[in-house]
This record gives sequence, C-alpha cells and structure tokens, in this order.
Amino acid sequence: MAESHGGAKGPAAGAHTEAEGGHGGGFPPFESSTFASQLVSLAIFFVVLYVIVSKLALPRVGGAIEARQNKIEGDLAEAQKLKDQSDAALKAYESELASARSRAQAIGNESRDKANAQAEAERKTLEEQLAAKLAEAEKTIASTRTTAMSNVRGIAADAAGSIVQQLTGVVPDPASVNAAVDASLKG
Repeated sequence: MAESHGGAKGPAAGAHTEAEGGHGGGFPPFESSTFASQLVSLAIFFVVLYVIVSKLALPRVGGAIEARQNKIEGDLAEAQKLKDQSDAALKAYESELASARSRAQAIGNESRDKANAQAEAERKTLEEQLAAKLAEAEKTIASTRTTAMSNVRGIAADAAGSIVQQLTGVVPDPASVNAAVDASLKG
C-alpha cells in the first residue's frame, strides 16, 4: 500500500503522470513554439471584435446615448417652457390680485364716503327737526309760563285778599293787594 501512494519512484511513476494528464511541458501560452500563432490568433480575434463592436454595438450604444441626450434636452426645454409659463401666470395672478385689492379699497372708500355723507345728511335733518321741535317746545313753555304766571298772579291776589280778610276781618282794597302781589312776584 505504501507503493500505491506515491512511495515508488521510477519510470512507472512518470509514465503514469504523462498518461493521465497528457501535459508534457509548461503552460501553453508561455511556450515559445506557439507564441507566433497565438499572436496572429489574438490579432485576428481583436480585429474581428473591433469590427463587430464598431459596426454593431457602438452605433446602437451611440444611438441610445444620443436619443437619451435628445430626450433630456427636450425635457429640459419643456421644463423651462413650463417654468416660464408658470412665472407668467404667477405675475398675472399677482397683478390681478393687486388690481382686485385696489378696486376693493376704492369700493370700500367710496362706500365709506357715501355712508358718511348719508349719515351727515341724516344728522343735519335730525338736528333741524329737533331744533324745530325745541323751538316749538320753548314757545309752548313760554306761553304756558305766561298763562300760569297770569293765573298765579290772580290766585295769589285772591289768596292774599282772603288771608288779609281772615286775619283782620276787613276786606282789603284790590289795588293794594295787586300792588303787593306784583312786588312779591318781581322779587
């Protein structure tokens, strides 16, 4: 068993290795006898690969890149156009808002002025009516006072005459009673 595990060294062991692996030399790409043919194969493969890539793959990739660039530029142009439109709409909105505010302020001022003028007119009319009623009331009070004072004078004269008669038992002279009442009313 020791022999089967690589213990024997001789021609049988070397033959066994060549028969199983078939490699008699070094790594094939590094062998100098196949180096020229490998370079020719590499050059042919590189030229074929270059032609395939340059004629088939690169135009497709370039077309895709160009289409993508055109799409991006179109999207950017559309976005700029929409931004310009939104800016214009915003400016129009702001100008309309400012115009509406000024119109509202003008309407408010006009309404306030009308209300003030109407209130002033109503106040003047009311003051005139009150002044007329006050003048009429003063006339009524003056006439009532005059009437009352004339009645008071007569009542006072009658009362004074009755009091003097009760106290003295003599009827007083009406002219002297009127003179006494007039002097007492004047103050």
